[in-house]
Amino acid sequence: MIEVTNLTKVYGNKRAVDGISFTVNQGEILGFLGPNGAGKSTTMNILTGYISSSSGSAKIDGKDILDDPIAAKKHIGYLPEHPPLYLDMTVQEYLEFVYQLKKARQPMKEHIDDICRRIKITDVQKRIIKNLSKGYQQRVGLAQALIGNPEVLILDEPTVGLDPKQIIEIRNLIKNLGKRHTIILSSHILPEVQAVCDRVIVINKGKLVADDTAENLSRNLSDDFHYIARIEGPEEEVLKLVSTIPGMKEAQTLGQKEEGVFEFSLEAEPGADIRRELFKRLSERSYPLLGLKTTELTLEDIFLQLTQDGGNSIPTDGGAK
Repeated sequence: MIEVTNLTKVYGNKRAVDGISFTVNQGEILGFLGPNGAGKSTTMNILTGYISSSSGSAKIDGKDILDDPIAAKKHIGYLPEHPPLYLDMTVQEYLEFVYQLKKARQPMKEHIDDICRRIKITDVQKRIIKNLSKGYQQRVGLAQALIGNPEVLILDEPTVGLDPKQIIEIRNLIKNLGKRHTIILSSHILPEVQAVCDRVIVINKGKLVADDTAENLSRNLSDDFHYIARIEGPEEEVLKLVSTIPGMKEAQTLGQKEEGVFEFSLEAEPGADIRRELFKRLSERSYPLLGLKTTELTLEDIFLQLTQDGGNSIPTDGGAK
């Protein structure tokens, strides 16, 4: 659906975007991350046709955004960080105005009413936009992006400035939109990206440094495979039991945490999955497993590792499945 090839943007002596390539498959929600000045916004502006690239190409459903911008933009709905709202219009007037700008072909009233139902703004359709809360204004911005029913949605910081309740509501809306649309989501709220996106791209200093799922990035960046297990049972017997699990590199007790309950640090060999055998052995001896958590990297850890000075890049597959 989206194909970016060797995309480059040069400003004077500075390469804001430096030869990046990736694809986004139909129906996929892609998280697009990068620190300030990394080239993330420049890339999104090129994808939406707001600025042109210096070299390389960006295609939307096979249409090059530079060579055939009108055809390419018909497939795009764009929500910039600050929604382009006309605050003195009512929601209905504004959406009708956007409908006419986009020259949408769907029956106007039915189309706008359907979008308002999906975005849950039907109850404010007759209200003036400037009188709406920030959360509702953001919903109106999403609604304008959906006019014309584009296959691709590009959302730049869609929850910026919202309170926690509004963030959850917009996040759920995006997840639902992902059932019908291909989405690129730019956000600095890393848990949001981890909760919503199928795949993550990280850009730093104009270069693509990672392209994979958050889980795979964590696995590739982490040098160890640690678990913390909370188990009810005799400390020494449990330690002997788990130490002999195939693939176990090292097991240590971390002491008693509750009456008769102990925590253990379990380090597996690279690539070994010890969870099933751990559960089996404990079950056979009626030692309850009260908790098991990994110490793998969070998306925030991944982001910091990849974007700090000297951070390593991870080989990417360009989004291939």
